[in-house]
Amino acid sequence: MRARTVVGGAVATVVVGGLAVGGVVAALHLLDVEPPVDERCVAAVDGVNTGLEPEQADNAALVALTAVRREMPARAATIGLATAYGESRLRNLDHGDRDSLGMFQQRPSQGWGTVDEVQDPVYATNTFYDALEKVDGYEELRVTEAAWAVQRSAFPEGYQPFADRSRAWASALTGYSPATLTCLLRGVASPAAAADAVSGFTERVTRDLGDVPVEEQAAAPDDGSGAANGGEDGGDADPRATVVVHATGFGGTGEDDAVRMSWAVAQWAVSTASTTDAVAVTVDGRRWVRGEDGWVTDAAGTEELPAGSVRVDLAVATA
Repeated sequence: MRARTVVGGAVATVVVGGLAVGGVVAALHLLDVEPPVDERCVAAVDGVNTGLEPEQADNAALVALTAVRREMPARAATIGLATAYGESRLRNLDHGDRDSLGMFQQRPSQGWGTVDEVQDPVYATNTFYDALEKVDGYEELRVTEAAWAVQRSAFPEGYQPFADRSRAWASALTGYSPATLTCLLRGVASPAAAADAVSGFTERVTRDLGDVPVEEQAAAPDDGSGAANGGEDGGDADPRATVVVHATGFGGTGEDDAVRMSWAVAQWAVSTASTTDAVAVTVDGRRWVRGEDGWVTDAAGTEELPAGSVRVDLAVATA
């Protein structure tokens, strides 16, 4: 089931003469233009610093939060992430060895589901965890042993190389390592209308997290820090809709785990921001802003947020 796995240069010639001046000025002007953001998501936990492309991070968020939603331990999320990384590099593939398909390279001919089902990330992830739960003592096994017990691939050790990076992402996305997952993303080029943005985000919450309350609020006032939604460096000074996700109780947890669950949801929101058009995420006195790198202190921004809640600002079209 395991998936098979110019630099260009520019030369400028300076010609003596009046016409050459315009060319030189134009060239110098180009040097002043900010280069496009190299989009990347990174989890940095216990000395392990691992980057993913936005598409991969989006899928990683689903895999990890599905484990939380199912009230499985963080170890299950690590195993799920390592398996998906080993099989598909966390991409929902439409091809593979023989009839293997999807993130987990599940084979319809082996009873994993229909062609459409195994290419549905939600179905594929839950089907993987269904099988993992039947593996006796999977929490005590090495990551590759637990993964192989489900996948039965031709490479029993093939998942172990991804164990450490998967543990870092799992720790961040299950809330055990706050403020350790960040994404540097370009601005939102074509934001949706406010109602559509909120509806789309709410649907994604329901898909990944289940019946978690989402409350639309009046947008937070602009603070002047950031570029337009369609700019290269993101920012949060533009038209936006604001929603609050109430994470207390998520994954069958109690009040004592409210802060941890809020961090799980907050870092999920960052990981999925390339899809949901989130431009800022605020939780537990910290704030992530699209186009900026890392979490910053924002105690004032969370004064009205109850413990266990996460505020997400979404890019919207100018009215």
